[in-house]
Amino acid sequence: MSLGIQNASRPAAPAVVDASSLLHSIHVEPLTCSIGAEVGNVNLGAASRDADLVAQIRALLLKHKVLFFRDQDFTRAEHVAFARHFGELEDHPVAGSDPEHPGLVRIYKSADAPNDRYENSWHTDATWREKPPLGCVLRCVECPPVGGDTMWANMALAYEKLPQQVKDRIAGLRARHSIEASFGAAMPIEKRLALKAQFPDAEHPVVRTHPETGEKILFVNAFTTHFTNFHTPENVRYGQDYTHGASDLLRYLVSQVFIPEYQVRFRWKPNSVAMWDNRCTQHYAVMDYPPCDRKMERAGIMGDTPF
Repeated sequence: MSLGIQNASRPAAPAVVDASSLLHSIHVEPLTCSIGAEVGNVNLGAASRDADLVAQIRALLLKHKVLFFRDQDFTRAEHVAFARHFGELEDHPVAGSDPEHPGLVRIYKSADAPNDRYENSWHTDATWREKPPLGCVLRCVECPPVGGDTMWANMALAYEKLPQQVKDRIAGLRARHSIEASFGAAMPIEKRLALKAQFPDAEHPVVRTHPETGEKILFVNAFTTHFTNFHTPENVRYGQDYTHGASDLLRYLVSQVFIPEYQVRFRWKPNSVAMWDNRCTQHYAVMDYPPCDRKMERAGIMGDTPF
């Protein structure tokens, strides 16, 4: 492989060596043929102070779209510092940030709040923003002994495999993405409207272009509510065509993420880390575990305007 990175058939070395010794010893094991790789012999805490190692990780991220690291016992400050190599960090308007480490969001699920489980939907993070995140670095602090996996899907491959007539039909289409209709749905109306006022619905292309790889990406997900430029003479003969034609097409596009050949599934352990490219993936936190504590910490990296 390029960059001196090798696929390893032997177990990865412990993730406690100094970053300076890693430039030619990263071990990469692809987990599926389409998305995801486990990266060994890397200490992300040390990587937070090593720009060369960060560059290698960036190249792997662009290739595999989501990377997994085990046994990462780093500090919150190192977590934030590593993520900041890829861009400025963002706060989440609903989850909020750690007060001592801005940009680090604590996603803590408690056994005492069994209904607080809003996570089991395929989505791309925060596409209700005008500039959705570039990506995220998510670390497991505590997890169930079994269950609670997370899945990711390759939305560049999802677009590539669409029938040509569908590609032709969606070329140039744009769609709305809403925080009000997702996170805001369970709020009292006053809070929901205030949330929408703070974050008005964003409009993005249905097919975006990855700014670094040039890949075309199917860019609709659970935050997408409707197309904004479907009601044209080419698509609509009479009014009812708009309702059924647009909603059926959107439902079909959103359903592409369900195809197993586009997916990877990761089983969490404490101090496991996942890092994903939010521009070309969707993910789904599987809610198959009984009421118990599940504590995750996430650094979301600011992105750019999709085109």
